[in-house]
Amino acid sequence: MKPVIRLSQTHRLKGLLRQLSLNTVCEESRCPNISECFGSGTATFMILGDTCTRGCSFCNVKRGNPKGPDPEEPYKLLEAVKRLNLRYVVITSVTRDDLEDGGASHFAKCVRVLKENLQDIKVEVLVPDFGGSIRALSVVLDSSPDVLNHNVETVERLYPRVRKGANYGRSLELLRNSKKLAPHIPTKSALILGFGETWDEILKVLEDLRSVDCDFLTIGQYYQPSLRHHPVVKYYTQEEFDRLKEIAYSLGFKYVASGPNVRSSYRAFEAFIVQ
Repeated sequence: MKPVIRLSQTHRLKGLLRQLSLNTVCEESRCPNISECFGSGTATFMILGDTCTRGCSFCNVKRGNPKGPDPEEPYKLLEAVKRLNLRYVVITSVTRDDLEDGGASHFAKCVRVLKENLQDIKVEVLVPDFGGSIRALSVVLDSSPDVLNHNVETVERLYPRVRKGANYGRSLELLRNSKKLAPHIPTKSALILGFGETWDEILKVLEDLRSVDCDFLTIGQYYQPSLRHHPVVKYYTQEEFDRLKEIAYSLGFKYVASGPNVRSSYRAFEAFIVQ
């Protein structure tokens, strides 16, 4: 059964976000699930502004020279979560290579403000790679998020074209280090298909993620936001997504969501519930 989309709730959430000067990755990335999620009163909040310092060829988020972090943002986030009566919150950000710690301390403050003021709140953080800084990662983990998410996005061969400024090995190492520093915190990653990867390359990513003990996985189809973005090389069938889901579970992932419209934060609470 398809979910019922409550447009009034969608408009209310958008109005609240504008009122509190908050951003969501849902809007910035033109996520195909935005009506469903907004209609049910959920959102993935994007902190540290709306301007990224990198230039991934698939991403619709604005890139350039961002402003400094808003010191009031953690409290604005708290107000939004309270008004929406959320119990599971996903916090992500643009990549901020201009900041000394990549924005890690801001992530940590947002998590702490939510945890200190809301009983039984669960918080998932979807973090950038922090330039490979273990210290920055430690700062985030010390704030006790319930899930540490970092997306590899694509296969290693395509990183120079798809994820400029990122590094496949560095992303895997972040997930590995998260488990070393905080083994009690589940880790999560995401893979987007359609950039020109081969089936064997996809399977290699799944194996690599399990080699660093990644717990949760999402797999989705890439949709080209505009003509200036990376073209779609292939559209995968639901049967192919289902097969990848079966393979991922056989490798030991605890939770897998796989389908054309699946995105990293879509129905994120389900992974935490089933672990």
